[in-house]
Amino acid sequence: MIKLITTTIFFLGLMLGSANADPKKIGFIYIGPPGDHGWTYMHDQGRQYMESQLGDAVTSTYIENVPENADAVRAIRKLAASGHDLIFTTSFNYMDQTLEVAKEFPNIKFEHITGYKRSKNVATGNIRFYEGRYVQGVVAGLMTKTNKIGYIGAYPIAEVIMGINAFAQGLRSVNKDASISVIWANTWYDPVKEADAAKVHIAEGADILAQHTDSPAMLQIAEKKGALGFGQSTDMSAFAPKAQLFASVNNWGPYYIKKIEQLRNKK
Repeated sequence: MIKLITTTIFFLGLMLGSANADPKKIGFIYIGPPGDHGWTYMHDQGRQYMESQLGDAVTSTYIENVPENADAVRAIRKLAASGHDLIFTTSFNYMDQTLEVAKEFPNIKFEHITGYKRSKNVATGNIRFYEGRYVQGVVAGLMTKTNKIGYIGAYPIAEVIMGINAFAQGLRSVNKDASISVIWANTWYDPVKEADAAKVHIAEGADILAQHTDSPAMLQIAEKKGALGFGQSTDMSAFAPKAQLFASVNNWGPYYIKKIEQLRNKK
């Protein structure tokens, strides 16, 4: 699905050029649906915030549910070929696909969130989610009664392991006796797999759950089973008000605005 939105509000708070200037076309590639209530949802909230603040200085397009394979190359190329000035590819495994398309379109800017490979027209970006993970670990260490923490990981890649390590450091800073068990879901978003992993953790004695996956399924299982846990990327308390201790919220909007300001100022 491709959705193009053009707004009519002009934002005066940033020096982004006159209202008569051509708007910048900004593209987004999403790994999941905006309705996942997690990672993609917050990227789309950031996109909408960007539009609400910049008004007719920008237009935006997104393509959702793009697999991390050759389909991503086709989706990124579609945005590049349709005149977008800056394209955000918002999942780790879009890394090589982003670089491939960027070579074909040297005059277009790309930002990969969150890889580590760059080129002349490909930047990388990330959010400081490890800070929230550390605080989660501290709270888990103080709240657990069984000293068993269950963690659902998406894939065993650098950024997920970084989050687990940050969580573990926070946990150990207040509770040396607690341990973490990790189940790899091998998906970013699959409510059934996430729920199943949560059930296994709880059956093994975990009373606190954490996740690096995108749906509220883990928290919903925690609420049913009397466990506690943390929201991922966004506030998930509406789905499990008794289970969510707090959520680490990814606020992408100001970052997107900053990047567009740099684009317009040729930085």
